[in-house]
Amino acid sequence: MKSKLLALFALLALAAVVLSACGGGAAAPAASTGDPAAGKTKFEGTCSACHGMDAKGLPGLGKDLTTSTFAIGLSDDDLVKFLTVGRDTGDPLNTTGVQMPPRGGNPALTEKDLHDIVAYVRTLEK
Repeated sequence: MKSKLLALFALLALAAVVLSACGGGAAAPAASTGDPAAGKTKFEGTCSACHGMDAKGLPGLGKDLTTSTFAIGLSDDDLVKFLTVGRDTGDPLNTTGVQMPPRGGNPALTEKDLHDIVAYVRTLEK
């Protein structure tokens, strides 16, 4: 009985080693699907009104996106979802007291445009 138990533990340990070597751990985040060059143009045309041309934020308007722990902490897809709906002034997570309008106030921005903007902002993060 004892030898069967030891064999079972050895088999489980071997399986754990094989799975970890094959990437059986947590999945890596998906690479950005956006185009940073296109995103720069779209950012400058919409987002810079509050976040500045350098994405470092404007006093009383948008946050500094180069150091924002909120933006940096989200996956690209989650950041696009956030940009799609924005953040109202009544949201308890709104720390500026200024509305972040859906799609930055530009309803013409498509999901692809938002992915491009996120890809551009990722190049600026510190």
